[in-house]
Amino acid sequence: MNYAERIRILRVDNDKTQAEIAKLLNVGQRTYCDYELGKTRIPVDSLIILAKLYNVNMDYICGLSDIRIPFPRI
Repeated sequence: MNYAERIRILRVDNDKTQAEIAKLLNVGQRTYCDYELGKTRIPVDSLIILAKLYNVNMDYICGLSDIRIPFPRI
């Protein structure tokens, strides 16, 4: 699973709309939609924001692991 699929699944599982997440990332809803469709690469800083929001580590959100480890807190 790639990050585009993973961010869509996480958003739906957390009952968030594309518009809500787009606002959090300071992008338009269409841009966020393109992230989920894999048409546009999502910036790393936005992936970090989403990992914090969904409390998952970067390996999980990027699709490198299927194990949901909480985002590291310092």
